[in-house]
Amino acid sequence: MPLRKEIRVIGFDDASFDKFNDTQTLLIGVVYRGGQFMDGVVSSIIDIDGDNATSVMIQLVQSCKFQPQLRCILLDGIAVGGFNIIDTQQLAEQTGIPVLIVIRDYPDIQSMHAALKKLEMERKITLLNKAGPIEQVNKVYVQRINLSSEEAKEILDITCTHSHLPEPLRIAHLIGQGIMMGESKGRA
Repeated sequence: MPLRKEIRVIGFDDASFDKFNDTQTLLIGVVYRGGQFMDGVVSSIIDIDGDNATSVMIQLVQSCKFQPQLRCILLDGIAVGGFNIIDTQQLAEQTGIPVLIVIRDYPDIQSMHAALKKLEMERKITLLNKAGPIEQVNKVYVQRINLSSEEAKEILDITCTHSHLPEPLRIAHLIGQGIMMGESKGRA
């Protein structure tokens, strides 16, 4: 059964931060109907290189007034705030909502593993592996939890209206940069 064109989704991205001086950053969630209408914004603080991104996202989704209508959680990569890696299985399970991780360029997994080992964060490698295989869909790469390949493609087709990234992720990125840097810059 095809998805409605106004499927309600939420996309999360972190705000810019100074990796040498900041210990926390802003996490922004943008609620969209399809790829055309922004319905709301949620936000909270997460620890840089911490362990609280998953629990913060769960709380934001569960307390969001749109929660009953949300059909997918979109993530701009599996990590926010540096190496605050999201437990995507826990996120999907505790919210009851499928998760779609969207990645612009194919990630260098070996470099991520090496960086985590160097930073003595090897335990976070398990979270990377739990997210499942990386697949190309359209012009991006995805990992999906509780979604079929066909559903993932359909969600991307509906929500990607102004770039290869879904609108909720693009707008969350712009909001985060605008708040932290005074103006959004770079690719969104």
